[in-house]
Amino acid sequence: MPTTQKEEMMRTKLTIAAFAAVMTSACGYTQHDQPSRGVIPVNVPVVSRSDFTFDVAAPGGQLPPSEAGRLDAWFRGLQLGYGDNIYLDGLMAPSVRSDVGRIAGQYGLLVAPAGAPVTVGAIPDGAVRVVVSRTRASVPGCPNWSDPAQPNFQNRSMSTFGCAVNGNIAAMIANPEDLIHGREPTGVTDPAAATRAIEMYRTKPPTGTGGLPVVTTSKNGG
Repeated sequence: MPTTQKEEMMRTKLTIAAFAAVMTSACGYTQHDQPSRGVIPVNVPVVSRSDFTFDVAAPGGQLPPSEAGRLDAWFRGLQLGYGDNIYLDGLMAPSVRSDVGRIAGQYGLLVAPAGAPVTVGAIPDGAVRVVVSRTRASVPGCPNWSDPAQPNFQNRSMSTFGCAVNGNIAAMIANPEDLIHGREPTGVTDPAAATRAIEMYRTKPPTGTGGLPVVTTSKNGG
């Protein structure tokens, strides 16, 4: 067999071996790459909770006007609003619940009946601790351009995949706790409100029923 033909066969074998090695490395299993191998984004909203405490004096189980003013100013400083949860903690909490509830009602909120979170420090004698629990949602690490788009031998999703959509959800959601669990039923159901969308879909005429509008640029409409 001529030498040139042997060299050509050897070159072909080396090319096939190199191609097989590249394909094997590209399809290899790498545990580190698994989170970005599917269609579920790695960048997802993370819900964090912060608890703010405020001790108010409640002599005789009542909230004096001066303490009520301090509590109202504290609520304003926190920019209290929808999504915040208010709890009371202390031996005299049931006695001042109505007083604190009237102040919280000015912000459209109710005082939770129970379940105050554990806080740091002892409650002073003759005082009630007001706890505001606030949750926030964010997508940490976004935008994430840590990985280059190419080459992508393992067909992974881009490192910033999910940042835009999930970042908008985290920014727009009114109560971040809705991302964790659903709403508890209130026991009150309004059938008219529940079926309003279906009723409108069935009764409203389609938009094309009246035909296409006549559009003209003439001054007289002719």
